[in-house]
Amino acid sequence: MPPRRSIEPVETVSGSFPEAEPLQYAGQYRLEACLGTGGMGVVHRAASDSGLRLAVKVIHAEHASDPEFRARFRQEVTAARRVSGAFTASVVDADPDAERPWMATLFIDGPTLAEQVKRNGPLDAEQLRRLGAGLAEALRDIHRAGVVHRDLKPSNVLLAEDGPKVIDFGISRPADSELHTETGKLIGTPPFMAPEQFQRPREVGPEADVFAMGAVLVHAATGRGPFDSDSPYIVAYQVVHNEPDLAGVPAGLAPLLRRCLAKDPAERPTPGEVMVALRAFSPTAAHDTQAYIPAQREPDGAGRADGADSGGPEPAPPGPRRRARWLAAAAAAFTLGAAGAMGLVALHGETDDGAAAHPSASAGQSAPGPGFRPWSITLGGDGDGDGDGSRTPVCSASGDSLYCAAPGVKAARLSTADGHVLWSVRADGGGAQTDEGGAPVRMGGLLLVTAPGGGRLEALDPESGAVRWQLETASYATVEYAGDDTVLLVAADGLVRAVDAATGQERWARRHGGVGTQWTAAPAGGGPLVAATPAVDGASTLITAVDPVSGDPLWQRRAPGVLSPAGRTGSALFLLAADRDGFTDAVVRVDVPSEGRDIRRIPLSAPLDQAQAAVVDDTVYLSGAGGSLLAVSGERQLWRRELGVTHLSRPAGDGNGVYVSAGDGRLLAVDAESGVLLGQTRPRMADGPHTFPSVLPAPVTAGPDRIAGTAPDGSVFAQEAGDPGGW
Repeated sequence: MPPRRSIEPVETVSGSFPEAEPLQYAGQYRLEACLGTGGMGVVHRAASDSGLRLAVKVIHAEHASDPEFRARFRQEVTAARRVSGAFTASVVDADPDAERPWMATLFIDGPTLAEQVKRNGPLDAEQLRRLGAGLAEALRDIHRAGVVHRDLKPSNVLLAEDGPKVIDFGISRPADSELHTETGKLIGTPPFMAPEQFQRPREVGPEADVFAMGAVLVHAATGRGPFDSDSPYIVAYQVVHNEPDLAGVPAGLAPLLRRCLAKDPAERPTPGEVMVALRAFSPTAAHDTQAYIPAQREPDGAGRADGADSGGPEPAPPGPRRRARWLAAAAAAFTLGAAGAMGLVALHGETDDGAAAHPSASAGQSAPGPGFRPWSITLGGDGDGDGDGSRTPVCSASGDSLYCAAPGVKAARLSTADGHVLWSVRADGGGAQTDEGGAPVRMGGLLLVTAPGGGRLEALDPESGAVRWQLETASYATVEYAGDDTVLLVAADGLVRAVDAATGQERWARRHGGVGTQWTAAPAGGGPLVAATPAVDGASTLITAVDPVSGDPLWQRRAPGVLSPAGRTGSALFLLAADRDGFTDAVVRVDVPSEGRDIRRIPLSAPLDQAQAAVVDDTVYLSGAGGSLLAVSGERQLWRRELGVTHLSRPAGDGNGVYVSAGDGRLLAVDAESGVLLGQTRPRMADGPHTFPSVLPAPVTAGPDRIAGTAPDGSVFAQEAGDPGGW
């Protein structure tokens, strides 16, 4: 049971409710008791109108006026929302723009690990095993969501009845965040910080959380950290230079924790590897007193406070002058550069029944077979993509071929029938474009590819991969593929240059829209291009239809809200509407052919975070962070399903099924009419130290009754769409 806490006075945060005058509300939530105070703010226990128990974090008044601090709190809210799930405290509501910013999460009834150890002493071996497994699962999901916590410590671990929960994402950073650590600032809690947090704070990745997990488990096992000292500067030195003190740790756990606490991030295990190792740990054997590592004698004349190493062979620094120089450097925190290496391209694979695939560098026809069988090949080499989730290929389909790119592979043509590689072209000087827009696109009779690193658009012969024409695109913000034969080169100031996909020749150049303008292609049957430009104040969006041949504007319509294009059909344009926090809360339909161009807004049952959408036969399918998948058609939302997957791709559909890729490489299929899960493939995870996929492309329909996916382990695979239950 958690310790009893006395009820303390609370103060107003925001809200115009009459009840706010007694200074007891955060927004609409009544603050009942103070649970704790930290550097950022105060955490209160609270309740919703329905009786839901909440923990509400309210920012200190002195920080609320600091724009940088507000930006960091907004980032905390974003990170916490991304990772809300079984191993964290789910975010219920937040207002980072309030006079006193606040965030409400579900209240977790349990003590912190720090409180538990202080009150009852170190955990026993079985408790350690369960704690380690829970923390590893939590980090696995946090990292899959693209977030690095950066401050995992005993006070940020709550011990709930159903397992540990990781809280407080105050200094965490999403992988795609533009808010970076300032040079010279150390952020974290020294006894639980990884060496790279002192040395290279701008380069901290998921491996730092694994280091912190190791330190937390040592604390849970012994009541102290592996690098204890009264001085944070001595702690910093020991973290970077000394071996961890594992005295008192069960011997069966010591090798695993030593790996977690490795100085080199690349030598640390992944959370998944920690989970596997803990399954083999025997708490029964660990209860034997001989199974614990004995305390180690300090070297004569050297104590922990002097920075001596208590657990490893490395001697203490040779004198105070060297130590002082290093401590000054640690306090300033410097950044080191990193260099990467390019590996060789490899094309290899096997069908799911173990038969060898047939990689080839020459064009040809795939061998005939008695019928379609699921297949899988690996595209790219082990030296590409740093051995982690960045190896995910990107593909598009045309006819009986898949056209793919991957790290080290500019473009490759695969047969949809059996994965046979018809030809491949090595990337010149680096990996391929690593976003979904980097997939080769068949149009104008050629294959269009964004060159590795961007800055150049190339048109390849689809039969051989030979370059037919190329254009420099470095001065343009985006490259859009519009319809069957038009490429739009869009500059940040709204200048648009239309290029013939077959020849690379300019068709027209006009100014349309401006900053923030997004384009959507004409449907296959023809029609205008459409641009959506949000107003500066966010109150409305200007929708402009453009003739693809001349570039002339055909009509304009202003719609309320911030809208972004989701897709087109022959009769309508579909857009996603965002609320002030950037969550998608509605689908907007604009009838394109009619004179009135009617605008209809279809609200979602609940806002969707990081929404991605696809339009299939006048139905909009949306996926969001946390595993939400839903369908909107006509005037209403048809269904919404929670798939329990932290990271989902943009959906794809064929009228019967809806398909999404998961961050662990699974391909999932749901029924298009009901949203019921029909089947899923096995995971195809990367095997490097960082398994979060930086690229998660949507599946593609690859011929009749066939769906293809890509995965973080570098594989491209295809399944029979009509039988997802057999995947």
